[in-house]
Amino acid sequence: MSLKDKITEDMKTAMRAREAGRLGTIRLLLAAIKQREVDERITLDDAAVLAVIDKLVKQRKDSITQFQQAGRDDLVAQEQAELVVLQDYMPAQLSADETLSEVRKAVAETGAAGPQDMGKVMGVLKPRLAGRADMTAVSAQVKSVLAGQ
Repeated sequence: MSLKDKITEDMKTAMRAREAGRLGTIRLLLAAIKQREVDERITLDDAAVLAVIDKLVKQRKDSITQFQQAGRDDLVAQEQAELVVLQDYMPAQLSADETLSEVRKAVAETGAAGPQDMGKVMGVLKPRLAGRADMTAVSAQVKSVLAGQ
């Protein structure tokens, strides 16, 4: 069963259970997937669906930060509830040590010799770690590894 099918089944389950919050978030997710499919005139595979979910997760995290600064605790709670539902569909996150191991492996594979080779290393890492690690943190680790050589 594809990830998109699983999300659709979860929507039906949430409807039957009358879980309004969960249902709203899943509908929002399916709408974002459908919008991307219509815009690009393609059918999304699991990797592309994960990219959509990852984008929505980042939006929720940014919104939570903004709402906390503005003192809007009611909106923070709503965004956090949506974030929990969205993260259910993301693969397990890698630890910092596992990420660093992947970074070192990619640097060795590409033969990167300094900061100018960062794009090469990130090009190898992005497909491997997409959805499994925060790419901003990965980028920081790549910079530190390349600077340390």
